[in-house]
Amino acid sequence: MSLVNEIKEGIIKASTQYSEDRINKFKQAIKTEENLANNNAVWALKLMLKNAEIANSRRLPLCDDTGIPHVLIELGKNREIPKNFLVDIKEGIKLGLKELPGRPMAVKGEGLEKLDQSKGLYDDPSMMLTAPFSIDSFDSTRNDYTEDLEDEIHIHLLLLGGGPEIRSKTFRVFHKHDANVVINETISWLSDSLKMLGCTPAIPAIGIGRSHYEASHLMLKAMVYGNLNSQSETENYITNELNKLNIGPMGLKAHTTVLGTFLNIGPQRASGVRIVSARPCCFVEPRISTIKI
Repeated sequence: MSLVNEIKEGIIKASTQYSEDRINKFKQAIKTEENLANNNAVWALKLMLKNAEIANSRRLPLCDDTGIPHVLIELGKNREIPKNFLVDIKEGIKLGLKELPGRPMAVKGEGLEKLDQSKGLYDDPSMMLTAPFSIDSFDSTRNDYTEDLEDEIHIHLLLLGGGPEIRSKTFRVFHKHDANVVINETISWLSDSLKMLGCTPAIPAIGIGRSHYEASHLMLKAMVYGNLNSQSETENYITNELNKLNIGPMGLKAHTTVLGTFLNIGPQRASGVRIVSARPCCFVEPRISTIKI
């Protein structure tokens, strides 16, 4: 299969399928809410799983907001970027959005016209341009790292919807030489945003770095590598604190406000500040697929 077609299929997969770890967490959440006799929450969670089953079997989008394509590329040190590589990825994304189909959301016009949408929207869903690509090396500090990865290129496709973007925040935190200050400040942000998100249960994705760009990049990587079946002590702490909010699925007042947390702490510098990017992914996100070449 050509790279263009692999990317096309990757976009469709990201938009139409839940990962195994998320399905497992949904099933665990249903049991938890059944034990707590939260019938409305059980009803909502079962509908979400049913929605995912239908989307998967019929190759239909999980949500009518089909999101903005983002691409994270990890390049092994023994590989080079092939000819027409970026062009082929963009073409595959366009074909994937057309076949889904994606929601036509791209804005016409130039400059300020795009801000006020005065020229209207394109009818073609493939006009939704991809966000600038991120290209990185493989992280050799990860537990799943092996030298074999240096012979590979991984293309991670993410579809980021508008609801979580509205409730996301990238800002500085003065750490006061206490990691708990940074984590608890992030929990405070998420506590406010989850009350307004609507499409809970969420999965908060958090990147902590030295600059706003780096924190956002680390947050994207958190979504790529996060696993609900394997959570760190800090991720479990954040999850447990947020589930005390009693927001519940779709705001129906129950225990399951978040399914888990994806946290990625990157390099830091000698400074009184840490930059945190926190994104409360809604119950259809993160929408991700990975192509390995």
